[in-house]
Amino acid sequence: MDLVFRDAEVVDGTGAPSYRADVAIADGRIASIVKEAAAAGCQRPTARRIIDVEGLALSPGFIDMHAHSDLALLRDPDHSAKAAQGVTLEVLGQDGLSYAPADDRTLDAVRKAITGWNGDGSDVDIDWRTVGAYLDRLDTAHGGRGIAVNAAYLVPQGTVRMHAMGWEDRPATERELNRMRQLVAEGLEQGAVGMSSGLTYTPGMYAPDAELTELCRVVAEYGGYYCPHHRSYGAGALRAYEEMVRLTREAGCALHLAHATMNFDVNEGRAPELLSLLDEALAAGSDITLDTYPYTAGCTTLAALLPGWAHEGGPESLLARLRDDTAAERIRRDLEETGSDGCHGVPVDWPTVEIAGVTAPPLSSWVGRRLADWPTARRLLLEDRLGTTILQHVGHEENVRAIMRHRVHTGGSDGILHGAKPHPRAYGTFPEYLGRYVRDEGVLTLEECVAHLTSRPAARLRLPDRGLVKEGYAADLVLFDPATVASGATYAAPRTLPTGIPHVLVNGRFVIEDGTRTDTVPGRAIRRTPVD
Repeated sequence: MDLVFRDAEVVDGTGAPSYRADVAIADGRIASIVKEAAAAGCQRPTARRIIDVEGLALSPGFIDMHAHSDLALLRDPDHSAKAAQGVTLEVLGQDGLSYAPADDRTLDAVRKAITGWNGDGSDVDIDWRTVGAYLDRLDTAHGGRGIAVNAAYLVPQGTVRMHAMGWEDRPATERELNRMRQLVAEGLEQGAVGMSSGLTYTPGMYAPDAELTELCRVVAEYGGYYCPHHRSYGAGALRAYEEMVRLTREAGCALHLAHATMNFDVNEGRAPELLSLLDEALAAGSDITLDTYPYTAGCTTLAALLPGWAHEGGPESLLARLRDDTAAERIRRDLEETGSDGCHGVPVDWPTVEIAGVTAPPLSSWVGRRLADWPTARRLLLEDRLGTTILQHVGHEENVRAIMRHRVHTGGSDGILHGAKPHPRAYGTFPEYLGRYVRDEGVLTLEECVAHLTSRPAARLRLPDRGLVKEGYAADLVLFDPATVASGATYAAPRTLPTGIPHVLVNGRFVIEDGTRTDTVPGRAIRRTPVD
């Protein structure tokens, strides 16, 4: 044996009561679990290294079902934002926009469109063009050593649409649809676990339901799942959820609802309606899961609030419209009076919008400030060339709590790591669940919560050997103190690391040891498990 954790309180991910055991690791896997070893007086496992962890919980590594670390994993071998939380696997390619598959034209447009999420990418050699090549790049990052934590990937539908037909607001031709089908199939064959959409982001939002259904049929053929950021989290939220349930049922495709919140004043107290809709669909045989983060504020780019028509043609076309007084006034009316589709059909309440990050250094004084009006927002969009990231303080605590209790719930940080003052969920989601919502407030039991963060997402990803503390499984493990684990990240100090998580292992190697980040990068790309 390489390592034994002695007298751990094992929370194994099944949701069953915890138990005391010695857990032995060999060759990156869980080699032996000896329950109640000391009390039974049996032969205890030995190893080159034995660590007494009495008082600590040992659980599977946490799976972040909604991450935006697509470039962060390549630019930063440390990646403590996630490693220190106990995250051992992130799912990338979210919200329909990422960097593969792409040709040169598409890649340039994508980089501009999601600068607010990941930076402009100029510090990363984006030399891949296919999903498979991107996954290979993750495996060989940082001088061939790998990445900090494991990563899976979703084929981004908006990028696929851009690749096939540009940034146009119209239905696809049959030829264009066939090209999109081909790109999705190739991505899945090369290892993607499913497909994502951003249906309040362009150009993904331009796709009609029939087009999305056809792409979901391809996803279903490969045993993947569809992960939509659906068409509204505001005025049309329940209709948007129902649309995704209906669409995937028709396609025969598994559904995972991204950051499944009920935000804005129109949805206060309405989480039970969403959960009732899901319960009915589950009872009828639909395969549905969802993820949330344990916070009330949302996070996106300032440009994302603008109406979809304003984005047609891509970022440069949007900037031209913002410079034009007539077009800018039409944008303002949609934002402030009608409620733009980018702002979920709800008229924007500017004081709820806080600047989280800017790209242009001269604008740095805006970080942390709230917006007052459209002229200010317009000026920022132009001067920052759409690179501004925002927090939107529009959530409701009772909705957050109700949704996290549901039996198909999983954890997803939606963590945007770029920007001077990111959302604290990027650094704090998983210890926030364990500290605040388990220990302090009892919304979930410890065993329930760990299952939400481990085995349940592993099942959605169809991982045959992760998500449980079980002999033969990969040694993606977290050891934390249930009495002290807590998120250090706050809205005021969002990059603060958590406390109470002394050890984290990825593929059997320490990435966090005695509370300190090691120099190991044992993470690898996790590719789709082939359908039997």
